[in-house]
Amino acid sequence: MTTLRQSLYGLALLGALALLLWSTYQQHQAAEAKAERDALLIDQLKQRSARQAASIIGMGSELAAQRAAQQGMQTAQADVRRQHATSQIQKQEISRNDQTFADWGRQPLPAAARRLHERPALTGAGGYRDWLSRRNGLHAQPGGAAQ
Repeated sequence: MTTLRQSLYGLALLGALALLLWSTYQQHQAAEAKAERDALLIDQLKQRSARQAASIIGMGSELAAQRAAQQGMQTAQADVRRQHATSQIQKQEISRNDQTFADWGRQPLPAAARRLHERPALTGAGGYRDWLSRRNGLHAQPGGAAQ
């Protein structure tokens, strides 16, 4: 019985070795699949990173352009303010030196211009419509547009 026992032990040992080899093979297959998924994920992340870098570069150039435009607008605004101040000074000098101009400047505004300044602060379209309807509105003629 020792030969039979040895044969059974040998078969059991071979079965255990085959099971060990099979589990090692399965682990190797799982590791390869994970490596492929990881490589694919790395490629996707690299592409996303490249897109984000391009977006950041584009935003940076856009920001620089906006800053330059803003600087230009501030310069233009300063020029307009300077020109306005100069024209105000010129008007004051003209009114001091030219009596006709000074007399014209002291005259009251015409009635039409004064009415423009009498307009109340309006809130919304309804308020504007009400204000317009109170002011010299046109009234429909008898017979209307049918004539």
